[in-house]
Order: sequence, then structure tokens, then C-alpha cells
Amino acid sequence: MSVDPVAPAVLRALTAPVERIAVFRALMLGDLLCAVPAWRAVRAAWPSARITLVGLAWARPLAERLSCIDDFIELPGFPGLPEVPCDVRRLPDALAQLQARRFDLALQMHGSGEVVNPLVACFGARHMAAFARPGVWRPAGDEELCCAWPEQGHEIERLLALTDHLGLPRQGTSLEFPVGDDDRRALRAAWPAVDGPAYVCVHPGSQLPSRRWDPRRFAAVADALADRGLRVVLTGSAPEAGLVADVRACMRHTPVDLCGRTDLWSLGALLERARLLVCNDTGLSHIAAALRVPSVVVSCGSDVARWAPLDTQRHRVLAEDMACRPCGHRVCPHEGHPCAQAVMPDAVLRAALRQLGAVCA
Repeated sequence: MSVDPVAPAVLRALTAPVERIAVFRALMLGDLLCAVPAWRAVRAAWPSARITLVGLAWARPLAERLSCIDDFIELPGFPGLPEVPCDVRRLPDALAQLQARRFDLALQMHGSGEVVNPLVACFGARHMAAFARPGVWRPAGDEELCCAWPEQGHEIERLLALTDHLGLPRQGTSLEFPVGDDDRRALRAAWPAVDGPAYVCVHPGSQLPSRRWDPRRFAAVADALADRGLRVVLTGSAPEAGLVADVRACMRHTPVDLCGRTDLWSLGALLERARLLVCNDTGLSHIAAALRVPSVVVSCGSDVARWAPLDTQRHRVLAEDMACRPCGHRVCPHEGHPCAQAVMPDAVLRAALRQLGAVCA
């Protein structure tokens, strides 16, 4: 019987061919995009296996498009995971669905393992590979497949640490965000003038208020770019309409306001044609990295070394080093949100003009 070209160290630990793989990562957009290089390594190691992403409901459309993922199973949250409220009444059925797949291998690619290692063990896979901090539970018999959770470094590199440990050859560190012709048609339906003069996208939203730069400062940068002849397109989801309206109200120029008029994929189609993205440290910055669109990212509170795009030439991140970083708060507990206030509009504009280069010369 032929086997896929996985590393000998992995073959020694596995008791039979690997045909069904579960990868677990129940997080949000940027977190999932950063896992793509590790999933690509899994796909290359077991090209004939069926790889199922186990994640939150929102991720199903992304899973359906990624070349390294074949299937998706929703996890309805879990006690101790903060991303979504857990509907514990749905957990038994979800676990039964997972166990019925009879996975040969489950990969815990969510984090350090305190909460999720026992959860992933309940998937019932024949083998389990996982991250685990010292003292965190590891599956008996599969200790060789587990490795320490990296406490430092970029998220892409942290996740690749598990596939490196398993001996799976890397397949690069680039991200993926597949945009199709249907998405481009949807964008033209929302904004027929997309094929006009060059434009920049300004995205003032972020899931957490502690990660948001002041709307007045976004407006100042947007006006300065409009002064140089660029169309400014404001983007955001429908719940961010008030935030985008604040930016628009502070501007001298009239921007194109597409807030709430695009879905995730037509937003990607919009971004792929943009000359530049100006945004907070949020999921859209990772889409820009995947699409190789230049960006300027204002990082308020987050761990820059962990989340900044790896391509530091195409993507500029502005952040002020402070003792309270990285911030774990939803809302900044310090008066005035000092890490956000420390990043000045002039600095963001200078970075934007450097990224735009000859467009604004």
C-alpha cells in the first residue's frame, strides 16, 4: 500500500494511513488566515487525505474556498473560549458529528491547549497532535505528536511550529484569500464606479474598541489623500455604520461610503483593486497581506510582533510601545486611550504616501 510522503518521525507515531484529518481553530478572520501556511503544509504532506476544519460558524464560507481545506464542521462555542457565547445544548450533537467522521488525525491548532486539548480529544480521532504549555494535558500515547506552545514570535511561525515538529515540509508563509469573478460582479453591483480613478480604502472598524484609532484621525488622513487626487472609499460591516459615519462627518471631502454594502468577499474584490488600505490592526489587514495590497496599519494595543504582516515593505505598522501592551481589554482602561493617541495622523499620512509612491508624487 502506498502512503503519502510524510516525514518518517510522523510515520513512526501513526498506526495506519492517514485519510481523514481534522484541524481545529475556532477563532476569527485574521487568526484563521494566519493558519493557512500550516494547513498548506498538512495538505502537501497528505495530499489524498480529506481535511476538515472545525471552527466557528462564520468560517464556513472561507473553508469552502481554501485549497487546503475540504470540509467544515461548526463548533457551537465551548466553555472557556471567549469568541462566541457557547450554546452547550448543541455540544453533544456537534461532538457526535465529529466522532462519526472517525478521523485518523486531529490537529489542535487553536492555541496553548489549556482549554481546548481535552475538547479536541473528544473528537475521537485515532491520533491527536497538539500544542501544550508545560503542565497542560496531552493525549496519552500521542506525546510524540505534541509540542510546546511558542510564547514568542509571529502567529504564522507559532502555528508552523507544530507542523515543523511533525516533520512536515513548509510550503511558504504566504496567506490566501480567494476572490472570484462572482465577488467582482457583486462589487460592481454595489459600486458601479469601481473602474474609475485610483482609490484607497479606509477601514476604521475593529472588533474590539481597544483596537480602534480615533475616527477624527482617520478622517484627517483620508482628506489628505483626497487632496492628492485619490478617491477615498470607506469600508465596514453594517454594525460599524455609526463608526464610519463619524469618519465621514469629520471629512472635508465626500468619500465613497460602502459600509454595509459589501460582504466579506466583495470587500476582498474591492481591496484587490485598491492602491492602499489604511486600517486598524484587524482582519482586513490580513486580507490585504493575502492579496498583496499595500497597507498602513495603526496598531492600538495588540502584539505587533505577533500580528503584523510579515512583508514589512508592502505593509507598514505604526504602534507606540507601552508597558500595557499587549492589551487584553475590550475597552482601554486608561484615560484617553494613550496607545491610540500616540499615533499621530501626520505619521500615518507619511507612511501612506511612501506606500503609494509615484501615485501621489
